[in-house]
Amino acid sequence: MSDFWVFGYGSLMWRPGFEAVEAVPARIGGLHRALCILSWVHRGTREKPGLVLGLDRGGSCRGVAFHVTGAKRGPVMAYLRERELVTDVYKETWRQVALLDGSGRVVEAVTYVADRRHEQYAGQLPRERLLELVAGAMGKSGRNDEYVINTARHLRSVGIHDATLEWLAGQLGGDGGG
Repeated sequence: MSDFWVFGYGSLMWRPGFEAVEAVPARIGGLHRALCILSWVHRGTREKPGLVLGLDRGGSCRGVAFHVTGAKRGPVMAYLRERELVTDVYKETWRQVALLDGSGRVVEAVTYVADRRHEQYAGQLPRERLLELVAGAMGKSGRNDEYVINTARHLRSVGIHDATLEWLAGQLGGDGGG
């Protein structure tokens, strides 16, 4: 089996859960990072949903592309599907991703895009509603506020500014860099 790439834009960036031979800053076009998915499993429940990131249509998104060896394709894809497709709110897609390492490379990468027709798709919400949903929500992977704060910190550490995540992190007691 041949080597492949995985594009991470949220928690995959700071907690991929698989071994990669390279982790390269990257950009995907036509999609942007958004807190647009109601989490019923990892960061919330059906009774008290949290919010997690999805790639939603429009704009572009900076993230990380992970280069995975072909020998690990089966286990890594199985892991990603178990992690990302638990309620089918994401669509597994292969997209062109530009690597931002100065090499000029463009690779095909697997990524997970929000399904706008799924009942967990929340769309664009006002900041106050985002805060309301995130505060106090908890799922099998932990507290929703920790997810938001950790993601905001990681994005900041790699030079990616996300005003909404920064504002939320600050409201939730994180250090929100503003």
